[in-house]
Amino acid sequence: MRELVEVIAKALVDSPDEVVVTERETEKGLLVEIKVAEEDKGKVIGKQGRIAKSIRSVVKAAASKDDKKVIVDILQ
Repeated sequence: MRELVEVIAKALVDSPDEVVVTERETEKGLLVEIKVAEEDKGKVIGKQGRIAKSIRSVVKAAASKDDKKVIVDILQ
């Protein structure tokens, strides 16, 4: 999942080299955290969070094949 989120995030931002995606297991499922440059946060979140919702939907669809629960979080 980390690779999928990383490809999507790097395609959206102006500074793709500053995109950092981490992945770790929690009791609730797989947590994927996205960290981008300060000036690129709006591009990853989108107006009213639409881009962030879309990223979460794509990841959820990809995770459903493996019957996993994935949480995508955009760090401030």
